[in-house]
Amino acid sequence: MQRALEDSDIVAPLQRAAGVDVIAAGKAAGAMANAFAAGSSVPVRRMLAIGPVRPAVLPEGAEWHSGGHPLPSPESVAAATRAMQVAEQSQPGDLLLVLLSGGGSALMALPAEDISLAEKQQTARSLMERGADIYELNTVRKHLSAIKGGQLAAASRGQVLTLAVSDVVGDDLSVIASGPTVPDDSTYAEAFQILDRRGGHDVYPGRVVERLGRGAAGQLPETPATGDPRLTRSTARVIGPQRGALEGARREAESRGYHVHVVAEPVTGEARVAAAAHVRHVAQAIASMPRPVCVLSSGETTVTVTGSGKGGRNQEFAFAMAATLAQCGPHVVAASVGTDGIDGPTDAAGAIVDPSTFQRAAAAGVAAPDTYLANNDTYAFFDTLGDLIRTGPTSTNVGDLQVILVAE
Repeated sequence: MQRALEDSDIVAPLQRAAGVDVIAAGKAAGAMANAFAAGSSVPVRRMLAIGPVRPAVLPEGAEWHSGGHPLPSPESVAAATRAMQVAEQSQPGDLLLVLLSGGGSALMALPAEDISLAEKQQTARSLMERGADIYELNTVRKHLSAIKGGQLAAASRGQVLTLAVSDVVGDDLSVIASGPTVPDDSTYAEAFQILDRRGGHDVYPGRVVERLGRGAAGQLPETPATGDPRLTRSTARVIGPQRGALEGARREAESRGYHVHVVAEPVTGEARVAAAAHVRHVAQAIASMPRPVCVLSSGETTVTVTGSGKGGRNQEFAFAMAATLAQCGPHVVAASVGTDGIDGPTDAAGAIVDPSTFQRAAAAGVAAPDTYLANNDTYAFFDTLGDLIRTGPTSTNVGDLQVILVAE
């Protein structure tokens, strides 16, 4: 935010506007709202901030809403309703500044008029449990929503400027927080097909299937797409890219004397499968590099939930790395963490492993470690060893970060 407010292309429209309203939504809402207030001299008429937990300090006059995450809550609906009211009150000549960050899809949620919050919650939960990636999840969300997929911007009669911190591989603005202010070129037909692919129609609420089916048949208007005249007044920029944390980690590792290898391709796919492939790739890539080596990667994996345990994609990724990590050398340690400090429905950001992880588990009396992975219960496994990484919420989100350190 501080860098963005030094950019004349961002500052100029703020200064020209007859009135400025601000909506900040996502895990970084509090930090972004505070940074804007500290770095801008432009008077603000209304400021609405929507995040998971109210920060200790907010700009004077800011209105705060705590929404639900990873599933939307009644508070998420109240927040989204208020955001739409702010947008609808904008007049020609005004500017609506939207500060977006990861998590906004759940934190600011407004179900379409024929869909209940409970039906939307069930749909999101079922998609996540069946390994839907963020593109699939948000395609469905947008077509069950009255605010996502460009609809927030379409409600404003003034200019709309969006500044986003990305948690999405590729920094696609239409996917960050489900793109409430940018064109949405996904369709009802695609959303309907995703339900087929992720469990079939019987898994999802009947009214959700009915709505997406009607939309796929052309009986409902699509979300505002590229070229929609309602979005000609809306512009958007990514001010914090998803790989930003990766670059910060690279600088820190170099300052500590590591030779750094950055994995160019984002880490995606089913966590336990992607982890084994990741270790093989790293072992080959660093074979001739001088030591010590720090290998960095980022992205966002998925988990298909088949068990009843507790864990998250970073904990499953770390667990799956442990089995083959010795390929990288005898003195190696690895971690996978969520940059938001929250991995799945747990209080951990991720976990740390080394080639002795399973030996230490046996010594601690942990029987049959693979059963923990099979039951999606990696939290209990790592908690027993003391190898969970707990940072607490970081008030931002730029995806996941993996670190592998090799001493010799």
